[in-house]
Amino acid sequence: LKLAAKVFEIKQLSKNSAEIKIAYPIELFELGNLPNILSSIAGNIFGMKDVKWLRLNEIIFPKKIVKSFKGPKYGIEGVRKITKVKDRPLIGTIVKPKLGLRTKDHAKVAYDAWIGGCDIVKDDENLTSQKFNKFEERLKETFKMKEKAEKQTGDKKIYMINISAETKEMLRRAKLVEDYGNEYIMVDIITVGWSSLQTLRNENFNLVLHAHRAGHAAVDKSKQHGISMKVIARLTRLIGLDQLHVGTAVGKMFETEEDVLENRKAL
Repeated sequence: LKLAAKVFEIKQLSKNSAEIKIAYPIELFELGNLPNILSSIAGNIFGMKDVKWLRLNEIIFPKKIVKSFKGPKYGIEGVRKITKVKDRPLIGTIVKPKLGLRTKDHAKVAYDAWIGGCDIVKDDENLTSQKFNKFEERLKETFKMKEKAEKQTGDKKIYMINISAETKEMLRRAKLVEDYGNEYIMVDIITVGWSSLQTLRNENFNLVLHAHRAGHAAVDKSKQHGISMKVIARLTRLIGLDQLHVGTAVGKMFETEEDVLENRKAL
């Protein structure tokens, strides 16, 4: 087998920098194994002495690799069907303060948001199962408020509860959410890792999987070094999460509108 990678385009950007396109033979990779793929194309190369800066800007997968992953179970059409919102943007909010609210207070904030017109209420990324707001209690109380809001408004309401944890615990929490009859979970994709995400998706829960990108800027903020958010978006889509926070063109985050639209396009 001819297994050498092939450089097929070099675009000089300055004296010491270039945009380089490289093709890898598919035989180098194990199908359905994202850690293997990333270790190969975005692994030790980043630490080589001869490379001052290196950034993985884009990645394109052949169909054979794509088909070895599950991909999203629901996607946009499935989300629209569950929410029963067809012809307008979905309106959502995050419970704030992100940490410190006791369980009943958290559920009350969620209820007020739903009654106020939100379709979706979401946990923040670092709320998991702290002693003042345990996961099981929060699921129970907030789900109760979700059902109350649905009865009062006549509209479908969504609760994205954060299940991020060690993989086995994360799966236990996802099963608990599914058994409760809640339709959604969220997970911190960078901090739990690609392998955990594959495991979560491969369990095939009847749950919409919402991806939070906490920690992404550690690898994508620099334009000189790291991995672009566009690549993170593609990997998330490949594994099979249904939704991903792709950035905000206005507000506290650093991306431009162009960046955000590119991330969305990648999905």
